[in-house]
Amino acid sequence: MNLLTPDADTVAPRSILFIGGTGVISTAAAERAVALGHRLTILNRGRSTRPVPEGADILTADVRDASAVRAALAGREFDAVADFITFTPDQAKASLDLFTGRTGQYVFISSASAYQKPPTRLPIRESTPLKNPFWQYSRDKIACEELFYKAYREQDFPLTVVRPSHTYDRTKIAMVGGWTDIHRMRAGLPVMVHGDGTSLWTLTHSQDFAKAFVGLLGRPQAVGESYTITSDEYLPWNQIYQLFARAAGVPEPELVHVASETIAAHSAELGANLLGDRSHSVVFDNTKIKSLVPGYRATIPFADGAREIVQWFDANPELQTVDHSYMALTDRLAAWARSGE
Repeated sequence: MNLLTPDADTVAPRSILFIGGTGVISTAAAERAVALGHRLTILNRGRSTRPVPEGADILTADVRDASAVRAALAGREFDAVADFITFTPDQAKASLDLFTGRTGQYVFISSASAYQKPPTRLPIRESTPLKNPFWQYSRDKIACEELFYKAYREQDFPLTVVRPSHTYDRTKIAMVGGWTDIHRMRAGLPVMVHGDGTSLWTLTHSQDFAKAFVGLLGRPQAVGESYTITSDEYLPWNQIYQLFARAAGVPEPELVHVASETIAAHSAELGANLLGDRSHSVVFDNTKIKSLVPGYRATIPFADGAREIVQWFDANPELQTVDHSYMALTDRLAAWARSGE
């Protein structure tokens, strides 16, 4: 199906299936797809508390149960299938079995964390090598991509790969400690920032991501290709923390810098994400997605996003969870960092 105009929001309706459809990224994409008039079907277990856009067709099945999915999708074919919940090669193999011959395009949501870490050059483009020795999550995404591309080359499987970076909505606090860091700021306690706080980071609002993502669905030009989708704004981590502080009403937060390697030595879980992603400067080149979706432009600056997040948490105090283990870790490492000053 063709766009009526190359850069207009008006498109010919497409039949689209979302596997998942109620996460940070997929919820915004679902809302946009329905708003543009696409015939959207969402298949998931039906357990999310996030609302599904009115007009979407809901199918309830566990995607890990192949027989249940086949029964739910019996007789259905789609212009595009977007898979938001495949994370491992075994899951990728199952998706190949389920969707081969059922769709004109299969969109695998990979991750920009799969790009070379540390990157040897910026900006990061689709041609940047995929290599992440630090984080198993990223290595699994790379393995999934390799499996899907093999199917594309050998079986003409209609693959498109999308690599988002840090995508957020009002429910996701970008700081490592989440709400605990805002709690510490408001209590006048030091907040731990990894490294020296000057590495650059890219944060993309889910509504901006959805503009580009929905624009590539059902596009035959995208088959066999990979696309990075991020904002063009990049900020040092110090400024990200300061924007959250300002949104929380704390004009001068006390930021204490701790090497990512030190944090990793005390928390393997935090360390994998820091060393495999957040501790490295990431600046992305979005030229390729803009050439396919000419109207795409991220328009929500993170200064606005931080205010939206804090306002949402303040309006929902039951979600203001303080992680006491992270409180203790911050106290310990902040005291250690200060002792070396």
